[in-house]
Amino acid sequence: MNDQPAPGTGCPVAHGEGVTRLYGPEAATDPHGIYARLREEYGSVAPVVLEGDVPAWLVLGYRENRRVLDNPMQFSRDSRIWRDWREGQVEDTSPLMQMVGWRPDCVSQDGEPHRRLRAAVTDNLHAVAGRGIRRHATHFAHKQIDAFAGEGRADLVTDFAEYLPMLVLTRVFGLAEGEGRTLAESSNLVIKGGADALAHNERIMRILGELAARKREEPGSDFTSGLLEHHAGLDEDEIVNHLRLVLITAHTMTSNLLARALQLMLTETSWMSGLVSGQLNLSAVVEEVMWNAPPLAVLPGRFATADLELGGCPVKEGDLLVLGLAAGNADPEIRPDAGISVQGNQSHLAFSAGPHECPGQNIGQAIIETAVDVLLHRLPGLRLAVPPEELTSTASTWESRLDSLPVEFPV
Repeated sequence: MNDQPAPGTGCPVAHGEGVTRLYGPEAATDPHGIYARLREEYGSVAPVVLEGDVPAWLVLGYRENRRVLDNPMQFSRDSRIWRDWREGQVEDTSPLMQMVGWRPDCVSQDGEPHRRLRAAVTDNLHAVAGRGIRRHATHFAHKQIDAFAGEGRADLVTDFAEYLPMLVLTRVFGLAEGEGRTLAESSNLVIKGGADALAHNERIMRILGELAARKREEPGSDFTSGLLEHHAGLDEDEIVNHLRLVLITAHTMTSNLLARALQLMLTETSWMSGLVSGQLNLSAVVEEVMWNAPPLAVLPGRFATADLELGGCPVKEGDLLVLGLAAGNADPEIRPDAGISVQGNQSHLAFSAGPHECPGQNIGQAIIETAVDVLLHRLPGLRLAVPPEELTSTASTWESRLDSLPVEFPV
């Protein structure tokens, strides 16, 4: 590392050898340990390397995350200004490009192009939200539970949370139900990164391209048809890329959040008893998870539009920044006692913030609330089948996913 600072006093002038990796064995098992160590050494912004040893700044501080998210004039989402990519240091075939590369979608652009494209997405998300999201979630929750209800035990990750949101999305998009598992698996592997990310992204794009072509000929009351017919006039590439964006983001966020909400309910009995007694509603559980285990731990990516200082670090024009949402939520500057419940406080970073804040929050919440309601109704006496400390998670650069959630229940 060049120009190492004293612990907690600032950043080195440039990236160099020995910079912390946000991928690999340690990152997969102890991402929060990495965040804590980086915060102690560097403060609110730290140099890291991403998959392929690509340099970036990891934003750890809550206030610094908000500054980046709220100021697209300084921190653009348009990766075409990314210096390392422009200079050929990052290939278009890099797995990293599936997460940070430019696409003709609303999250890759700012200003008027962003507003035009985002309007098409938000208008149609609002439209489909009123067309049976809870009914679809109820149907597929029952169908998933039917497969294991007679066994007296299940894994609520692999048997329930991992696929349920994507099954709902197949109905919302106008896809065949049979595509759900394939798309869920491919979406997870795109987020995970690695050598297979590109192939799985191509699989998703092929399925969605065929869907868009079919809906041009046979439109319906679904999200895909709504995008095709929207007055913003999206072209073919914009249609397919927005289908990809919503599909991957909605599935990843909702499946991860559902698993974590179930984990909290089953490991902290006060939450479960509060729900069963009616003293708590599920939104309080989800809110707690949003603070302590946001479904995306690290958000890609922003690009500095000029030389500037952030958290004492000399960020240069064209530098890549990634947003530490989990680290920002745990920032001791704004949350000195992480053990205290944040119930009623919705200022977490889990849905991002600023112009690019997630527009589909209500749909994800509806799926989760419905799924949990059905589960508790169908399986009274549901309980964790292993000690809480035996539950494990595996992280990629961008997320930390619960590996399994074994439960048992009376038959």
